[in-house]
Amino acid sequence: MKLAVFDFDSTLMDGETIDFLADALGLGEQVAKITEEAMSGRLDFFESLTTRVALLKGLPYQKVVEICDNLPLMNGAVEVVAGLKAKGYKVVCFSGGFRTGTTPALKKLGLDGDFANILHHKDGILTGLVGGDMMFDSSKGDMIQRIQALLGATVENTLVCGDGANDRSMFPYAGKKIAFCAREILKKEANIIIDTKDLREVLKHI
Repeated sequence: MKLAVFDFDSTLMDGETIDFLADALGLGEQVAKITEEAMSGRLDFFESLTTRVALLKGLPYQKVVEICDNLPLMNGAVEVVAGLKAKGYKVVCFSGGFRTGTTPALKKLGLDGDFANILHHKDGILTGLVGGDMMFDSSKGDMIQRIQALLGATVENTLVCGDGANDRSMFPYAGKKIAFCAREILKKEANIIIDTKDLREVLKHI
């Protein structure tokens, strides 16, 4: 079994889900600064996530759904998923963001699975709280090992692709470690670096 794991924000999707949500509250610039600190490895991911989600308190959940249904896919996302599946890969998405964003993308791209966090809402309004599978710097590394065990996928037959510091934890468990338009902290641990904003470039390394 061959496994390909992609990050979502700024990898399969062109942008950061939480920044799009914050824009709806006029807080885009403030949240984007925290996002950049986290993705560059200067801020603990859990702390950055909970701080940013707290700023979303009061946003109507229906507005979240509308925004997430219309997130822009990365150039080449459709082609890379189809290409990998044609070569026998199971293709899944890990996101430190939210299922409201990854699940619509799963359907559009034909992914085999998505693992992300859940924005807590009550009475149709975000409470500023979050929970889920991808809350910590180590989360993606933990999850990839669990999926490899379930599928019987080896390190040699695993490909990972991401752009930020919280993608580092899955790199030790993959033969192909792709840094896609990535921060320096991730490039240092990659064995494939793609600086062209086109996911079809991934297929050249398969």
